[in-house]
Amino acid sequence: MLRRFLIFVVLAFLPVAAPSMAQDYPSRPVRVIVPFGAGGPTDVFTRAISDELRKSLNQPFVMENRPGAGTIIGSEAAAKSPPDGYTLLMVSATQTTTETLVPNKPFKLMRDFVPVAALINSELVMVVHPSVPASNVKEFIALAKSKPGALNYASSGVGSNYHMAGELFKNLTGTNILHVPYKGSAGARNDIISGQVEMMFDSVPTMAQMIQAGRVRALGTSGKVRSAILPDVPTLSEAGVKGYEATIWVGVMAPTGTPQPVVDLLNREINKILARPEVKDAWEKQGAVPMLMTPDEFGAHVQSEIEKWAKIIKANAIAAE
Repeated sequence: MLRRFLIFVVLAFLPVAAPSMAQDYPSRPVRVIVPFGAGGPTDVFTRAISDELRKSLNQPFVMENRPGAGTIIGSEAAAKSPPDGYTLLMVSATQTTTETLVPNKPFKLMRDFVPVAALINSELVMVVHPSVPASNVKEFIALAKSKPGALNYASSGVGSNYHMAGELFKNLTGTNILHVPYKGSAGARNDIISGQVEMMFDSVPTMAQMIQAGRVRALGTSGKVRSAILPDVPTLSEAGVKGYEATIWVGVMAPTGTPQPVVDLLNREINKILARPEVKDAWEKQGAVPMLMTPDEFGAHVQSEIEKWAKIIKANAIAAE
């Protein structure tokens, strides 16, 4: 009889506990871990969304840049944090490649985190130095096939978005192009402009001015549709590399065990912000398209990216530095 009574008491309180947690959240500042240095796309859009969440939820969302080890340092710190909604992790395509490149790391993205919300999706642009005798993608492929291993392309490092974009291009076109990894985008960008390397994938907003100035030549963009910033540049799929898609995207996850009402609240608030016309317009001018997804939809997106890049990494025998 006593046991039945205790079970009744516990069950009676369960339905009201979860909603009350969401109603009280957040009651103090929320830490937002960014496993990248300042200035990159993840950092920029995290600052923007954190400021908007501060306004709508009346608590600071405090960014903490924790770069290093290919996003592992910051991601591990988030994984070890209490699952109470007061620590969030910013994620991008880079973390989905790290899942395969570093299998023995102390956490797994889809095991130790739950999806909260997507933020943005942004195309890359494939550029070549003006000295490269190719005015379009088909000519570049023909050039690369005529000189296997002679052409090279730069990236910001092994496993980066730019590296994976280049490897996907190689796989879909059957070309042999040498990868030249740099320690960050700045060095790679300087060398494509100076002609030390022939080709590079880079973010559209970063390269747009260089393209317009004629310092590099744009051959194609990496999304499903043309970039609003570079409307005259075809997508790589349009240009003959059928099925090509490799984009920068940014989203939010939280440690596994974070209460679902908190996850749902954050998802609703973020999607409200992303749906505002002034936010959409401002971000699209920076080459970023807001991604409005439920937590489940974002989780499926992250899982699909892990699987997609795992195939490329294994097919090309890519190893972490």
